[in-house]
Amino acid sequence: MKTPMHKGKNIVLGVTGSIAAYKAADLTSLLAKQGNRVHVIMTADAQRFITPLPFKTLSRNPVITDLYDEAEGWQPLHIRLADETDLLLIAPATANCLAKLAHGLADDPLSCIALALNPKAEILIAPAMNGKMWQHPATQQNVATLKARGVEFIGPDAGLLSCGYEGLGRLWPVEEIAKRAGKLLG
Repeated sequence: MKTPMHKGKNIVLGVTGSIAAYKAADLTSLLAKQGNRVHVIMTADAQRFITPLPFKTLSRNPVITDLYDEAEGWQPLHIRLADETDLLLIAPATANCLAKLAHGLADDPLSCIALALNPKAEILIAPAMNGKMWQHPATQQNVATLKARGVEFIGPDAGLLSCGYEGLGRLWPVEEIAKRAGKLLG
């Protein structure tokens, strides 16, 4: 059986350390079925919730888990991906991830790619976290900073959270995230 030819765009999907990380596997599948080339980057905390294997299988690409993962050629992998990316999609995005992006910190593959990103690339963030963390003034300031830089947000959704609270903080439905990604890519 042949691998499908990708005619779509290059999407870097960042998966951070939230209980919602398992939902990113379905998102990977949806994005790939749209014909996109999906490259998944998992933070160390994301790997506490789900392994790289489902993402590798669904995207048909290696999963980046370390800043020093080997790549073909001479150019560092995070720089090559940053240059080739049409959409940086982070789902789920934690409060920690938002803080790193807002403040320009680059200490893992995801934050390095975000900082080195092709200026023409779109950025879409789907937050998922405890409702109090989402509503904290520091998180809201980080969101405002990122929005002022042109970053788009989808969610979070309201409902029962994994921490047992009811409120705002759930990952937006992955089907809707995939639709928004498609619209941003034109």
